[in-house]
Amino acid sequence: MISETIKNRRSVFPAQYNNQPITKEEISTILEAANWAPTHKRTEPWRFKVFHGTSQVALGKFVAEIYKQTTDTFSEFTYNKFMDSPVKAGCVIAICMQRDPNESLPEWEEVAATAMAVQNMWLTAHEMSIGAYWASPGIIKYMDKFIQLEEGERCLGFFYLGKFDDELSEGTRKTSIEEKTVWV
Repeated sequence: MISETIKNRRSVFPAQYNNQPITKEEISTILEAANWAPTHKRTEPWRFKVFHGTSQVALGKFVAEIYKQTTDTFSEFTYNKFMDSPVKAGCVIAICMQRDPNESLPEWEEVAATAMAVQNMWLTAHEMSIGAYWASPGIIKYMDKFIQLEEGERCLGFFYLGKFDDELSEGTRKTSIEEKTVWV
């Protein structure tokens, strides 16, 4: 049941991934789910750049070096994490959003549609027993120096995917839905 999948989905971080590979077919299945997200005016703004295999090493080097060049408070731990996390993953997908050139709807709607595409990916990955995590470090604003982005396209984060062995923790919420709902 979809409500159980929604309740049981968790962030699974690169440090939790085992070394089992993720196949291109599994990645394609996850990306196909993204393509069915709701999209106002059918702009379908989601775009994805897949790092799978040796390109993950290059991604790690790039983000670590950008971090080193742009931070005011350098940390060797953070540098190494930027370097290692893409390699620990079975795959990293750069989440990008292509702005409608006609600006026929507010930008936030296209960001929201892209986020819904990522939610579809996350739920599909969970159903496939693949862990996922959406990271949005500040260095994403420099991704155009590493990958080609079209006019009006920007990177919103990285979607890490990896297989894992640990049991996922039970989900909690700080407050109930009743505390967040007003019936009018």
